[in-house]
Amino acid sequence: MTDRPSIEVHGARENNLKNVSLKIPKHQITVFTGVSGSGKSSLVFDTIAAEAQRQLNETFTAFVQGFLPHYGQPDVDQTLHLNAPIIIDQKRVGGGSRSTVGTYTDISAVLRVLFSRVGQPAAGPAFHFSFNTPQGMCPECEGIGRTTQLDLDKLLDRSQSLNGGAILHPEFKVGKWMWKMYPLSGLFDNDKPVRDYSEEELHALLYGADVKVSFGEFGSKYEGLVERFTRMYLKKDAAAMSERNRGVFEQFTTSQTCPVCHGGRLNAAALASRIEGRNIAELSGLEATELIAFLEGLSDPTARAIAAKLTQRMTHLAEIGLGYLSLGRETATLSGGESQRLKMIRHLGNSLTDMLYILDEPSVGLHARDVARLTGLLKALRDKGNTVLVVEHDPDVIAVADHIVDIGPGAGTHGGEIVFEGGYAALKEADTLTGRFLAQHLPLRTAVRSPKGWMTVQNATLHNLKDVTVDIPTGVLTVVTGVAGSGKSTLINDVFVAQHPGAVVIDQSRVGANSRSAPATYTGIMDGIRQAFARASGEPASLFSFNSEGSCPNCNGLGVTYTDLAFMEGLTSTCEVCEGRRFRPDVLEYRLRGQNISDVLDMTVEEALAFFTEKKIKGVVQAMQEVGLGYLKLGQPLSTVSGGEGQRLKLATELHKKGSVYVMDEPTTGLHLSDISLLLGITSRLVDAGNTVILIEHHLDVIRQADWLIDLGPEGGRGGGEVLYSGPPQGLLAAPRSVTAKFLLPR
Repeated sequence: MTDRPSIEVHGARENNLKNVSLKIPKHQITVFTGVSGSGKSSLVFDTIAAEAQRQLNETFTAFVQGFLPHYGQPDVDQTLHLNAPIIIDQKRVGGGSRSTVGTYTDISAVLRVLFSRVGQPAAGPAFHFSFNTPQGMCPECEGIGRTTQLDLDKLLDRSQSLNGGAILHPEFKVGKWMWKMYPLSGLFDNDKPVRDYSEEELHALLYGADVKVSFGEFGSKYEGLVERFTRMYLKKDAAAMSERNRGVFEQFTTSQTCPVCHGGRLNAAALASRIEGRNIAELSGLEATELIAFLEGLSDPTARAIAAKLTQRMTHLAEIGLGYLSLGRETATLSGGESQRLKMIRHLGNSLTDMLYILDEPSVGLHARDVARLTGLLKALRDKGNTVLVVEHDPDVIAVADHIVDIGPGAGTHGGEIVFEGGYAALKEADTLTGRFLAQHLPLRTAVRSPKGWMTVQNATLHNLKDVTVDIPTGVLTVVTGVAGSGKSTLINDVFVAQHPGAVVIDQSRVGANSRSAPATYTGIMDGIRQAFARASGEPASLFSFNSEGSCPNCNGLGVTYTDLAFMEGLTSTCEVCEGRRFRPDVLEYRLRGQNISDVLDMTVEEALAFFTEKKIKGVVQAMQEVGLGYLKLGQPLSTVSGGEGQRLKLATELHKKGSVYVMDEPTTGLHLSDISLLLGITSRLVDAGNTVILIEHHLDVIRQADWLIDLGPEGGRGGGEVLYSGPPQGLLAAPRSVTAKFLLPR
């Protein structure tokens, strides 16, 4: 071990790390374990990955660096022998309507080559089969597969005048800049209802006129509403818009499958070219497993040679549990776990070696069966001559590590130290939280609660659901299981929640993460904190807001200042005036039980629980402690909170509300083994209080502790969508088609 090349970290102090130094062996799989908030991500992502990426970016010119992501220098004395990093995180791929599973992984490029060589009738070279090139795209929808039109009835209230707010789009409200073009044009009586316009006036309003509009010192060519909306919105990719803008956009438009290419995205020549009766759009619409079967059945020798390479890439998709995806699936519709596994597939196809692969909980969203496939991919990355670093909680992933670094002993201020380094067998014997819980498994529950009633989902056919009718019990803990893509989320998050809109839904979407959001603001207790300070001081509550009156004038309450260095990396530094406290000095003079507002926001949840006596605040802080977030600081930016922490923050926010039905989507995401019992305790208390709790979950300990199981499958995509079993956990063992049943008993 001493002679093996290694990455060295000396004196890491990022976030809660306590001057950590270690050596990480190269060309091995190293798994970093520890409770949530112990410092795993601070070491792996905020220190090692950030420094490797920063040093790699510095090899480019200042001009190129201006277009690259900016990585600040982490708080570490020294990092030695770093490799070029490839960071495979859980951020969703996104990419807009033109990015699909096929384009993102480059698998579609091979399929296009196949059609250019053997497709009949011939339609030209490979790029003639791409919906992202002018030579291949459908001229009507420009390669999107859908056409979107402005709905004038939604945009215009014809009973109103221009001054009365006839244009309903929020950017065209009376008085706004966009609205001014129309009343200032001189073309209309601004107080006349639109329904009374002449044909010429209506045409001018909608489609334009040859006049120039003066805006004080500025002038602009007049544009009609339709042409302006088309230029500003319809010509842009709706999938690439922000969530808010897309929501507004969809209020005023109607979308339909393109009438020319019928959703195929390509022009007539490309769609006419076929291989054994199928065109490229039809093959792109097949699930990966179906496409593999088609390719393996090709008889033409030239086709078989190209198809072999294509099949190899498609097999990787199936092996990692994504066999239900099609090449035509838009990447914006993928979950975080699916996105991460897709990134792995993309990198498996390259021939680079001696890289540093860094993965963030790659088992998220994977069924127990597919974790073994995942570990096979991790080994494949290592065996190509790469170094693989994995942050992970899953015991089966930890078990394949060549080297393990356990960080703890606890979370937040109680963590930040290395408590174990070594192999899997030694970790199982180690006196750490991870070591103690690795060998512990909860038993299969036999004494189950009895349902108090039933909520029925009837004849559900959305996505891959096959006319599903199922009774969901009330007053018990129900866990919905099945492999990825089997239809769990469709059944519960889409169909069930639509039928029961009063359900409290705690899903995987990220909490609002801007620089002004913090646990105190997200959970709503910031209002109570400000009011408590206002009562104690006699000053207005707004004085104690870093977003309002009391904010530091130098940094506007951010606590940091940003310096734009043009083409060089921007500089973020602690505000020199408030020293990161966010408030004006006079605000910090006021105290509540000896603490100023900045001191309170710097408290951890655990510290806040001992400090607050105010009932409403204490209730929410208690809930945050109960969901395992005792180490989070009340004023910590939400941009630093992980996906799992964000979900537990949502759970804490909802726990003190009154709800009769709770729906949670994989609540164990980001949870350490030692925290599973904590989550089960919360769900049990909710059920004992008379609520119905429904979990979508892969974690076997949670599945074993359910009162009722609903298992979907047997596979993902078109191979799923059936209810294989519905009943108490014990009965699932006898379900012959269930994949989950094979893993139910503790091994």
